[in-house]
Amino acid sequence: MENTGIVTKVTGRWFWVETPEHRSVRCAAKGRFRLDGGRNTNPVVVGDQVTFIHDNQTDSGMITGISARRNYIIRRSANLSHATQILAANIDQAILIATLIKPKTYPEFIDRFLVSAEAYRIPVCIVFNKTDLYDSLLLNRLENLIKIYTDVGYRVLRTSVPDKKNIDHFKTLLAGKTSLIAGNSGVGKSTLINTVEPGLNLKTNSLSTYHQSGRHTTTYSEMFRLNFGGYVIDTPGIKGFGLVGFDKEELYHFFPEIFRFSASCNYYNCTHTHEPGCAVKEAAGTGKISQSRYNSYLNLFFEEDKKYRE
Repeated sequence: MENTGIVTKVTGRWFWVETPEHRSVRCAAKGRFRLDGGRNTNPVVVGDQVTFIHDNQTDSGMITGISARRNYIIRRSANLSHATQILAANIDQAILIATLIKPKTYPEFIDRFLVSAEAYRIPVCIVFNKTDLYDSLLLNRLENLIKIYTDVGYRVLRTSVPDKKNIDHFKTLLAGKTSLIAGNSGVGKSTLINTVEPGLNLKTNSLSTYHQSGRHTTTYSEMFRLNFGGYVIDTPGIKGFGLVGFDKEELYHFFPEIFRFSASCNYYNCTHTHEPGCAVKEAAGTGKISQSRYNSYLNLFFEEDKKYRE
């Protein structure tokens, strides 16, 4: 008899599946799911809705089927340039945690994540954390970034665990939804989750004093049920976010402000890089599109060409 459930944790060859009765069953997966053409490092992922056969003698299961995913967040695998890694599937929203110090999150990293989420129509909230550490210069920088992303249409929240700043807002953001929590190592993902759901007691760690970057305390994605409703998916810290599955000619579709201005370009196939009469270039030159966002677009557009030359 087949059972249904949702994958909540993946570690090597084992997959933990939560049933509708909130029972967790450790399962293996059939070889055909694990192969998947050799492209994905993890063809069965957290958030997948699956069917499985339960073995009462061993109290374990075998995954027999995976339902079609309504969305997912994917990136190029860090160590295998031709492979991809799906962080999670079937999510209602993504929460990107960023910090301006200890460690520093770069705007291009934020933009890469946003592009991937836009491609699969996943709403994103950007949470700037550790604001208690910001001096006046960083606070000014924060205000500029908040304006850039709110003008585009993204929701932005600033948080501090020591100051209890907007922790209730963060909790409200998560309530009743399946949320992917992502960001660089050390930005405080697990600490924020522990603050709103202390019973989870997720591992946290200090920064590397030499590199001022985060140590990997979360080594795999895992989904947790929240007592106040909903689920959070805690993910490993991401150092880089390599995009996959994009035609660069369509990249501008995933920058909402660039897509809006593109309707006024002289050429229907404008790449917004060099063409005369480009409304996007004009908007970037006059500040209607932020220069950092436009630079991120250009870097992504020419990324494949750079790799080819190297």
